[in-house]
Amino acid sequence: MKTKWLLISLPVVIVAIGTSAFKQQNRLEFAQTPQNDEVNKLRTINYAAFKPGEVLEYRLHYGVVDAGTARLEVKNSTLNVSGREVLHVVGTGQSRGAFDWFYKVRDRYETYMDAKGVFPWLFVRRVNEGGYKINQDYKFFQAQNKVDNGKGDTFEVPEGIQDMLSAFYYARTIDFSSAKVGDIYTIPAFVDDEVFPLKIKYSGIEKIKVGKEYFECMKFHPVVQQGRIFSKEDDLTAWITNDKNKIPVLAQAKVLVGSIKMEITKYEGVANPMAIVSKK
Repeated sequence: MKTKWLLISLPVVIVAIGTSAFKQQNRLEFAQTPQNDEVNKLRTINYAAFKPGEVLEYRLHYGVVDAGTARLEVKNSTLNVSGREVLHVVGTGQSRGAFDWFYKVRDRYETYMDAKGVFPWLFVRRVNEGGYKINQDYKFFQAQNKVDNGKGDTFEVPEGIQDMLSAFYYARTIDFSSAKVGDIYTIPAFVDDEVFPLKIKYSGIEKIKVGKEYFECMKFHPVVQQGRIFSKEDDLTAWITNDKNKIPVLAQAKVLVGSIKMEITKYEGVANPMAIVSKK
């Protein structure tokens, strides 16, 4: 599951659809409930990488076949936790074409994320992949460094813990201006009832072509575990725009049974100009 998440989180390329109105109501009640005065002492990050209204859309290829699509959207929210504003981020996606016939994917990921601290208060995951289903509702008590998995279990976690989706947005707030080739950045995240360190290795600057546009990008290798899926530690590569947005525009993965490619097809409502070198 952790290896798959590395593909999902840059960004969420296989995600699904729909939660009930009943569950939505419960989420709102939790998010509006103040926890304690310690909440107001939590961190604040100065960032300009994204804002409400941003929409990113991607296409996923398996070999030469179109396998799926994904969409990420940042929304305003009327919710707050002890006076702290909350953003609602939704990632949805599904399988396409021939893949939809034999391995139907309908997934949805949501995070209710602190607007100033860029950490989650609530994470909702609804996965349906080939009949395999996952339903998760994680409540994050950031001031107490704890996570409630919604099934009666509470876990101790590091300060500033992320979920699968908020980790993507937090990574975009990191200052890479002084990064050197080989530098590794670690983001702790709570995944499948355990703390998982997402590690990304900086590999320099490259100009790449996606669709009809050329972007100046930072190149990263999310550090993966060699074995069943990847033969080498750097078999997963992501290209992130070298601008204030830090948006992934291309990701490629060499797996033991082929290759996977994810490319951006649409971006709108971005906070800053994109690092477009030229268009053809």
